Formats: sequence, C-alpha cells, structure tokens
Amino acid sequence: MSNPPHGTVTGSPDDPDNTPDPSGDDGGASHAGAGRPDDGTEALATRAAGGDAAALDQLLRAIHPEVLRRCGRFLLFREDAEEAAQDVLLQVHRHIHRFEGRSRFSTWLHTVVANCARQKYRELKRRSAEQPLTPATQENGAPDPRTTSVIAGSRVDILEALDRLERDSPHLVAPLVYRDICGMEYSEIVDRLGIPLGTVKSRLHHARRQLRPWLSSGF
Repeated sequence: MSNPPHGTVTGSPDDPDNTPDPSGDDGGASHAGAGRPDDGTEALATRAAGGDAAALDQLLRAIHPEVLRRCGRFLLFREDAEEAAQDVLLQVHRHIHRFEGRSRFSTWLHTVVANCARQKYRELKRRSAEQPLTPATQENGAPDPRTTSVIAGSRVDILEALDRLERDSPHLVAPLVYRDICGMEYSEIVDRLGIPLGTVKSRLHHARRQLRPWLSSGF
C-alpha cells in the first residue's frame, strides 16, 4: 500500500456502513468521489512517482485547485487554507516516490490533505494560545483573526474532536480519518493498517460513538 507522506495518521492505531460519520454524512466512503482527480491526473501521478520530473510539475499544477478547495473545508480563512495547500504540495513533491499505485492517487492525496490541515490547525491553535495581548486586542478584546480561524472553520469541530480522540484513544484515530475523512475503502484501510476487517469496523464504531457527543456538545 502506498504510504502517505505525513506521519499524523499512519500507525496501526463494529459498525455497519449505515452508521453516520461524525460530520453528519452517511458512509464515509462517499467523500472520496467528490472532486476526485481524473484519469489524466492519476496517470501523471504514476509517471511522477516513477521519477518523471516534468510529470511531477504538471501534477502539482493540476491538483492545486482541488487541494486548496479541500483545505478550505477545514480552515475558514483563505490565507490558512492556502498555507495548508502549499504544505500539501510540498509533501507531494517530496514524497511522490512513496506512491506505489495500489490505491488511487486521489485517496493518497486526500490523506495528505487531512494530515496537513490538522497540522495547520494545531499550529494556529498554539499560536492563538501563545499570542500576547497588544493594546489593540486589549481595547477591543479581539485577537488577530488569523490565529482564531481554528474556531470558526466549517469542520474545525472535527479537527478538535480528532485531537481529543488522539489524546484519549489514539488507536481509534486512523480508522476514522481513513474512512470518514479520506473516504477510503475498507480493503484499503485493512491493507494500510495491517489489522483485520472486523477490528477496523469495531474501532470505527467506537471512534464515531466517542466523537458524537463531543461534536453535539460543542465541547
């Protein structure tokens, strides 16, 4: 199985398909179809993974709009989404050789996007916590919105929940991210994590059950 470049969700960390995912969508695999790179992009990825530098340049240009759109699903402010998108492109550039073609490039790419968005979220959250009060912020009580976009993004609640889940039950994170965010097939998750299908479904069930009250309560 092709390994994703970012290390956030790669380790080996029972619910039927009709259990809703934490975002409110049913059956996480449905996320993979929307905006999936076409066969031409898949071919470029295969050539780039084989060392074709020209194909890699074409690939990075081709996927940039989709990468930015996906990052924007996690991060409200465009500047934050653009920074995360650049991180994704850098990871693809550095690690395309790890793409072995056993799964679609779009699946591999979505994993990279999810990891980079989570990294950007953590960076912004840390920056917000460390930001000193300035006369301007003391006067109006409003910190720099760039440091607080983590609060307002459309799926930031899921990012926060994933961080909490990683602290409490780290083994549940990978199945949830792969299935409900990256939209991977169960067979791909089994191959990636090296655990039985029943274990994947059981961990996914427990992860969804654990996240559901956190998301509904708003922490």
